[in-house]
Amino acid sequence: MESIRLGIDLGGTKIEIVALDREGRERLRTRVATPAGDYAAILDAIGTLAENAERELGVPRGSSRVGVGTPGSRSRATGLLRGSNSVALNGKPILDDLEARLARPVRLTNDANCFALSEAADGAGQGADVVFGAILGTGVGAGIVIGGRVLDGVNGIAGEWGHNPLPWPRDDERPGRLCFCGRHGCIETFLAGPSMALDHSPQRDMSSAAIAAAARAGDPACVATLDRYVDRLARALAHVINIVDPDVVVLGGGMSNIDMLYDAVPPRLRAWVFSDRVDTRVVRNRHGDSSGVRGAAWLWPA
Repeated sequence: MESIRLGIDLGGTKIEIVALDREGRERLRTRVATPAGDYAAILDAIGTLAENAERELGVPRGSSRVGVGTPGSRSRATGLLRGSNSVALNGKPILDDLEARLARPVRLTNDANCFALSEAADGAGQGADVVFGAILGTGVGAGIVIGGRVLDGVNGIAGEWGHNPLPWPRDDERPGRLCFCGRHGCIETFLAGPSMALDHSPQRDMSSAAIAAAARAGDPACVATLDRYVDRLARALAHVINIVDPDVVVLGGGMSNIDMLYDAVPPRLRAWVFSDRVDTRVVRNRHGDSSGVRGAAWLWPA
């Protein structure tokens, strides 16, 4: 019987499923809108996607291994989801409920962990022993993969990089903006896409993509904004390198599309990394928006 892994990316606006075969080849991909604010309907949508995928692939119902990536993380103390921006999921025993709905074991982890695992398995970090996958989007998150396995940590929060303070803050960076987590000066408040726009203009009359484009064209104010972003990203990644010392840092999210980062950030790491040289590579992701759903499938070994 053919071995199939199903990866499911549970997002705030869409639920996507991908089927990978034993060699990691994509056999099927489907997405549906996420039922807004309806937990029971979300569980049913996931169940229906899995059942339809197995039917289309011609494999017995319930025979595929299922991995799920979610926003937020599952509490080790209670088994309930926490910290999800899809608030209907918070406080719910989502792993237990998914296993009951799908009638099989399910592996579940944070969507940033799925991104990192995808890029470590067959993406930009393929072949590296330690991969740090950093998502720079509307928020900032990360996952750590060591030896092909996601590092969850005893509290289930390994890689929660965005909710640490910006390292080596300058006087004009203190105390920093208020983060949704309730603290000031989190890395997310400096490196998320909307944060660059706010840094450039509190009125947010330019998007981060527009700022980057104007900087390439030589606009002095945009050049200065992008330079501040590069400096902050270098400090934030240097802190990670000093603790985890990854072989490669893979960037994802909308901000990873700024080409300048890959030339400008690595030289600045040397000022902050506690070493006589910095061999950690900083690279763009290979799978883009597909990394999360592919990584969910990779939660199961071939």
